Amino acid sequence: MGIDIFFIAVLILMIFAVFGLVVGVSNDAVNFLNSSIGSRVAPRKVIMIIASIGIIFGVVFSSGMMEIAQKGIFQPQYFTMPEIMIVFLVVAFTNVVLLDLFNTFGLPTSTTVSVVFGLLGGSVAVAYLKILQSEESLLAMSEYINTSNALIIVFGILLSVVLAFFSGSIVQFITRLIFTFDYEKKLKRYGAIWGAIAMVSISYFIFMKGARGASFISESQLEWIMSHTRLCLLIIFVISAAILQTLLLLKINIFKPIILAGTFALAMSFAANDLVNFVGVSVSGLNAFNLAPIGDARFTTNMTALSQTVQTEPLLLIGAGLIMVITLWLSKKARTVSETELNLVSQNESEEKYDSTPLSRIIVHMGISFSDFVKSVTPKPFKEFMSKRLDTSKYTAQISSKNRPSFDLLRATVNLMVASALISYGTSHKLPLSTTYITFMVSMGSSFADRAWGRESAVYRITGVLTVIGGWFITALMAFLVSGLMAVIIFYAKTIGVIALLIIIFCIMWKSHHKHKEIANSVSKNEVFNLKKVSSFDESVEITLSHMGLLIKDIRESLSNTLEGLYMQNGYILREEKKNSKIIQKSANIITANIYKALRLMKKSDHHAISKYYSQTIRRLQKLIDGKRDITYRASEHVLNHHKGLLPIQIDEIKNIENLLSEILTDVENSFCNKDMSIHDEILEKHKKLKAIIKKHNDEQLERIITGQSKTRLSILFYSILGNSMMLSKQSLKLMELLSFTLKNETRTELDTDFDMD
Repeated sequence: MGIDIFFIAVLILMIFAVFGLVVGVSNDAVNFLNSSIGSRVAPRKVIMIIASIGIIFGVVFSSGMMEIAQKGIFQPQYFTMPEIMIVFLVVAFTNVVLLDLFNTFGLPTSTTVSVVFGLLGGSVAVAYLKILQSEESLLAMSEYINTSNALIIVFGILLSVVLAFFSGSIVQFITRLIFTFDYEKKLKRYGAIWGAIAMVSISYFIFMKGARGASFISESQLEWIMSHTRLCLLIIFVISAAILQTLLLLKINIFKPIILAGTFALAMSFAANDLVNFVGVSVSGLNAFNLAPIGDARFTTNMTALSQTVQTEPLLLIGAGLIMVITLWLSKKARTVSETELNLVSQNESEEKYDSTPLSRIIVHMGISFSDFVKSVTPKPFKEFMSKRLDTSKYTAQISSKNRPSFDLLRATVNLMVASALISYGTSHKLPLSTTYITFMVSMGSSFADRAWGRESAVYRITGVLTVIGGWFITALMAFLVSGLMAVIIFYAKTIGVIALLIIIFCIMWKSHHKHKEIANSVSKNEVFNLKKVSSFDESVEITLSHMGLLIKDIRESLSNTLEGLYMQNGYILREEKKNSKIIQKSANIITANIYKALRLMKKSDHHAISKYYSQTIRRLQKLIDGKRDITYRASEHVLNHHKGLLPIQIDEIKNIENLLSEILTDVENSFCNKDMSIHDEILEKHKKLKAIIKKHNDEQLERIITGQSKTRLSILFYSILGNSMMLSKQSLKLMELLSFTLKNETRTELDTDFDMD
């Protein structure tokens, strides 16, 4: 009976090992892919193939890391087989749920932190329950938990965050001073030497992370490699410098092989180091099952055997590697996480993913004040020298590029070189560093030094960085608490507790899967509002017409929901529409940004008349958004403050206006989407009709005010809806006239006579 229970437990662990591999790769792929993908060093398929090879190599080197899960945090000799299984089960459950939730929202977190604090939480909970049952002192907890190792891990993680950011900033700053943004000219002088240094860093990284963890390398071989490391690195430096100089003479870009080699190295490290985070507890559970005594002794014998080093079956590692590679190619959540980091480090203008916060604004203000102080005490010649060397206008990724990278190859090389060096150093000194933290913070530091965080984007990107870092601490706290709670449930509820937790976990994962679909649909909707790949002015005008049609559709639907919520006094609907107003504003901001991009595409000698009217769409567009937002805000505040609802006659009058306004907006929407402005006159007649109806209802509302039927708050709300409805109609018509002119290069008499600033 006991054997069957433990066998089922191991089977569950193996299933969750597969889930762990999927969610783990989805989260950590950003660590080794983003330097290559962000710089577009090669086609995505080539990058993925190299990363896949690195993963396969890495899993072969990971055997030595598996013991961390089975004895790195707790002392297995003080736990029986059932207690060990409880710890492994709750860590597997917690790890999968937490990583899946972070992947859903596109936040990169540390799988190392998740598994370490999960093990800590689960083992502390089980140890505490054992102490309660045996009536021991809580001081006995130190016998169960490897507290010193846990504290070293926490310290290493915190240190890596600060060290990685400043290292990335300093190295990128110095490198950019040497090469500038117009680095191709400087490569002929220093490129081979600098590239050889990068290759040495990456090669040393491979030695440290590969040889130390490889199960097939003997102690004597490892000792020889470590004792002759300097000689090996010197040989690599000389050979690399010679090869890279030859490539320069042949006019071949030397950054590409360096970046691809770095991608291979980080992918290998990821598989070798982080595989334990995904399958370590499951493999340890299998080892415990195989090492445990037979019969009833399984329930009472302490698992001292787990204190010994146990080599992992190579076929198991290779199978895990194949699952990781398949996930790397197929996971949509991996791309979501990757896009988060690329958005934060992009050298180009982009739609910011995060809003500003008071803390980010304070940090930016402090940064600006410090920068101003440094400038005030810096000699003018030195300032001019620095400004010239760090001139971002020489950045080669022009606005018209159809495959514009997020950053250049020079920064990608720095990211890989610095991350490799830091992880190598930590490994050589046996410091438990998180590859996620190091690669992420190095990327943030290099982007900061590269002036990617300009005055226009700094506050938003700092919010993003703070969000990710905050997520890391949440990961630690949640992993500890959730694992501890699950351990208590299973300790007392036994099999029923496991079944209940499995049901809850699968419900959460199902929910997060659908949530990711919603987020992906929202992102894909915003991606429609995107001119990154447009390289001609005429094409951009046509796309702007389509964008405008989609935007007006969103405004029309949101307005309908808002008014319905007002009629029904439904606060929930109105709260949702207030949130939706922010999304609509973001879409309008994207259109505005794209209009500016389009104007930059235009030659000075061409389309001069068009550009004058095309730029006017920005003001009309903002008035349109302001009108809709004002209706939503006023309606929401009225209902949420529990004021008296609209009078039945007021509802009827607003519905009359709403129906006609909806017809106008629908016609304008279709005109934009179909790029057909032929029904302009029909829309104009409806606009005049709407104007007359609004005037009539204005007069009727005045009578209600005089007779006391409508109180002040109702009157303010009613008039604001009427006034904003009129503005929505007028501005949508104005937009149609302006964009009709840009499309056909002809003007209307009414446009010329009514081209005012209202």
